[in-house]
Amino acid sequence: MGLTEELDAAAVAAQAHAAPGETVGAILAAEPHPGERTFVCAFESPAERTWLAIDIDGGPITDRGRLRAAISIAALCEVAEEQAGGGELEELRGRLVSLRLTESPPGIEEAESAALALESAIGAPPRVASPAYLDAVAAATRRLEAALGSEGESPFTVALQQAVGAVEELTREIESAYKLPLT
Repeated sequence: MGLTEELDAAAVAAQAHAAPGETVGAILAAEPHPGERTFVCAFESPAERTWLAIDIDGGPITDRGRLRAAISIAALCEVAEEQAGGGELEELRGRLVSLRLTESPPGIEEAESAALALESAIGAPPRVASPAYLDAVAAATRRLEAALGSEGESPFTVALQQAVGAVEELTREIESAYKLPLT
């Protein structure tokens, strides 16, 4: 079964836990550890947002550690995607092409290649957030930063470090509005 089918099945399984007037508004697929696919589901209603994570078989997850691991990797991967290539990867690739055509500075081909590799590492949705995915995006981003002449601390790394507080806040939000007791 492909990821799209898994997400569809997760939506059906999650909807079974919806309160009256709630719908599944979003699902984040995460695999914080190999073979431990988790779907973090947000339920929307006019009054509030609630949460439930389910496993690959559609069963609800009540283990706090597993929930936190899924939230953390999903949130960090989202930040990585948003920050990769300065947050405007398509625009950057266009500027690099234009620069190559007008000025052709040394190293422009390497920068274009690195930007294309980063775009490939990010891929197209839907995606599974995982440490391997995060590592691939980080490595491709660092390659692009180096090709563009960035020295010193990586802006991408700084953005990920600064996201830790937001990840913790999201974790608290999800836990406080979780549909089931956590152990």
